[in-house]
Amino acid sequence: MVSRRSQYLVAWFALSDLLTAAFSWVLSYWIRFQSRWLAVDGEVPLFSMCLHSLPVVLILTLLAYRSTGQYSFDRMRRIREELIGVLQGNALLALLVATLLFFLRDGYESRLILLIFFATHASLSFIARRSAWGIIRFARSRGLDTSFALIVGTGKVARRTANALRRVTWMGIRPIGFIEDNPHAYCSDLDVLGRVSDLPMLLEKYGVGHVFIALPARRMHEARGVFEILGQSLVDVRMVPDLPGLATMSLRSSNLEGQQVIGLRESPHFGINILVKRTMDIVLSAMALIVLSPLLAAVAIAVKISSRGPILFRQERCGLNGTSFQMLKFRSMRVDAESGTGAVWARKGDDRTTPVGKFIRKTSLDELPQFWNVLVGDMSLVGPRPERPVFISRFSKTIPNYMSRHAVKAGITGWAQVNGWRGNTSLRKRIQYDLFYITHWTPFMDIKILWMTIFKGFVHENAY
Repeated sequence: MVSRRSQYLVAWFALSDLLTAAFSWVLSYWIRFQSRWLAVDGEVPLFSMCLHSLPVVLILTLLAYRSTGQYSFDRMRRIREELIGVLQGNALLALLVATLLFFLRDGYESRLILLIFFATHASLSFIARRSAWGIIRFARSRGLDTSFALIVGTGKVARRTANALRRVTWMGIRPIGFIEDNPHAYCSDLDVLGRVSDLPMLLEKYGVGHVFIALPARRMHEARGVFEILGQSLVDVRMVPDLPGLATMSLRSSNLEGQQVIGLRESPHFGINILVKRTMDIVLSAMALIVLSPLLAAVAIAVKISSRGPILFRQERCGLNGTSFQMLKFRSMRVDAESGTGAVWARKGDDRTTPVGKFIRKTSLDELPQFWNVLVGDMSLVGPRPERPVFISRFSKTIPNYMSRHAVKAGITGWAQVNGWRGNTSLRKRIQYDLFYITHWTPFMDIKILWMTIFKGFVHENAY
């Protein structure tokens, strides 16, 4: 639904982009020819030539940003999407300006000028946009620029949706009530405002801008009827499906001979992505082994002194495609820990753990030798934690999608671990987070997880 406020936002951001483009174009001239930071060979172009090209640059700026969707605003847009959008817009702008100046044989043509301009404009444009969105989101969190929402359904998914909208106040989407034909066993602080057939009247009465269809899986067939009723309105409609393993889905559309194909789960770990991830693993694991070598030596000495037996413990685990490998850990239990019991998980107050072992398990120091597993290619820095074959055989029969976690290399740390699902916690939740990581992976997500691991991924109360 196009509102007057949306038109104001488009005008504001278009003006901001024009100002940053003009400033960057002039600044690039100054940096190249007037600052004396860069060597100048030959005659310096007149400043009037820079100003002569400026109108064309401004027109192409609006065209590039408009073509890459930078003036189509969504309240749910996040900083990563903003950054990608700005980079896409500037990439297209670079192509357009360079091509036009080449064909026009403009006397101001300079590859270095263009490089400075695009780097400056991308940075300033992103800063300007984030600053503007910061002000807008602050205002929305204080109740300004609010858009109202109705939620179809009253079940768990609907209530979670309402709670989520109230937590993310920066979106400025305020849930005002539920829509339900059969509100039995209903419990929430929001009212049921009517039935599905009442939606057109309620949209007009409350000035609703958003409708979230949040029905349980057994009632998903009703969503079509809701959408048909909303067909005559301009309200934004979003679906929050209640599907098992929803976190494993990464919806992507492609075209197959004119036919739309939607991918529900496609691994991003292919092609150049594999090279990027492996490069990160080699460089960072090698650095870790060098930097942490004094700590590794100290832990090794402590393990050796505290109890008889080897310093390192080798255990068969399964990683990429279910292939087994020998995972390294500092030994934290007695040598005969599993004699008579077989493979069992550690438990609270486990008497098999040595005094030093209890400490290094609690602080994750026992995991440090796995940097070697990463360096030689058995594991990755980030990924689902590797499990023992005996447990995999058991879990794969009872937990849906369990084997899908072997689509990538196992990791020292992972999305589940930094979110608290480690040790003696819900295995199903852990799998859910692992599968979310697999289908939504990017190099930036790995960096984020490693950063989170440094601050809250080592010490854990559920690690025994």
